[in-house]
Amino acid sequence: MTAMAQHTIFYVGTYTRTTSEGIYVSRMDNAAGAVEQLSVIGGIDNPSFVALDPRGERLYAVSEIDEFEGEASGAVYAYAISPGSGALTFLNRQPTGGPGPCHLTVDATGRYVVVANYQGGSVCMLPVGPDGSLEPMSDFVQHEGSSVNERRQDGPHAHSVNVDANNRFLFAPDLGMDKVIVYRPDLASGKLVPNDVPFVRAEPGAGPRHFAFHPSGGHAYVINELASTITAYRHDAGAGTLLELRTVSTLPEGYSGRSFTADLHIHPNGRFLYGSNRGHDSIAIFEIDGELGALTRVGIEPTHGVNPRNFAISPNGKFLLAENQDSDSIVTFQIDPATGELSPTGDIANIPMPVCIAFAT
Repeated sequence: MTAMAQHTIFYVGTYTRTTSEGIYVSRMDNAAGAVEQLSVIGGIDNPSFVALDPRGERLYAVSEIDEFEGEASGAVYAYAISPGSGALTFLNRQPTGGPGPCHLTVDATGRYVVVANYQGGSVCMLPVGPDGSLEPMSDFVQHEGSSVNERRQDGPHAHSVNVDANNRFLFAPDLGMDKVIVYRPDLASGKLVPNDVPFVRAEPGAGPRHFAFHPSGGHAYVINELASTITAYRHDAGAGTLLELRTVSTLPEGYSGRSFTADLHIHPNGRFLYGSNRGHDSIAIFEIDGELGALTRVGIEPTHGVNPRNFAISPNGKFLLAENQDSDSIVTFQIDPATGELSPTGDIANIPMPVCIAFAT
């Protein structure tokens, strides 16, 4: 999948409501960070989030729409990946059971894809066939509840799905409920079984969105969209539970403008955590206490664009790519390995409304 040792292929999910053609395939020079666009595949509306299977042979993408085949549902598409070129070949698609799917993940065995439906406030589980194509849903769970923000939290809004390193538990932050829901995926039946401790509450009005495990497995982090904060948790990998430790702001002191967070990622070395601010249009940089899991802010770097949605760190840890959705740009930053600070090195043009990046590994 990496084509050549000096390059890494990556995939960009987009919104197609302007001029985007679909999912873009690009290649990064691992030493210099230069990027070359290779191909694009269309035929899918709003492939806003993409994910690869563990072997790097298939790619799955949500179609973030509210109606599919006459039903209130989005869809998920399956593609085969061509070795070397990384080109995508469409396999099939399936409904997600709820409108507005915005995130998905593939379990460690590659046998199941799990999808979060934001508008529908639900999650679903789909088996993967021998050729990588998707079978009809094996389970669908409708979240129930609301929280204090009457405009954004009048009902459930599942925002991401995240499988732990042992493939035993799945964590689903729900922005509308101010909860992180915890499931135990049953791979024999294809069901999402509620964990013994079925959720952890966020602060009222926080709006938990995306989730990241520390490489050590002992801590986990949630970025809260509405509060512009990140919460650190102690993670019990055996029980699938989270214990809240501390919450920190992603915005500078005294900032009073409108801003919402989007994504967070931890550097492969486990020392640094990054979170994106939309409105302030920046990446907040934190150092992680390796023992306690606490976050100390290092700095806040502008993304040199508008509305940075998701972003990604290259597998070698040298570069961060920030996607500015509303200015149609992806800006590349070099990461200082000693401090975690970011230095812009260039931008990638000709990819309208970029939302998500998935690197091949």
